Amino acid sequence: MRPRQARPRFLPTPRAPSVRYAAVLGATLLFASTSCANPRAEAAIAQELNDAATEISAVKGDIAQLQNDVDSLRQVVAKQDTVISRLVEVTHVPR
Repeated sequence: MRPRQARPRFLPTPRAPSVRYAAVLGATLLFASTSCANPRAEAAIAQELNDAATEISAVKGDIAQLQNDVDSLRQVVAKQDTVISRLVEVTHVPR
């Protein structure tokens, strides 16, 4: 009886064709099931993104309006400060 030769470690073990077929079929089914998306869900997401963009645009408009209001108030305060300074000079009231 001859001694049994050891199989090299770097060679893969042979598999039956049905195992390979099942693995390929499983991978294909997994990919197909995860790649399909619900059109209603995609439409809902698109609508939500559109609504969010509209709200962001409205907030930007509100911020612009607030900035204009603040600038206007600064001008009013500067004018009142000037008027008060002139009144103090005319009446000679100490500060």
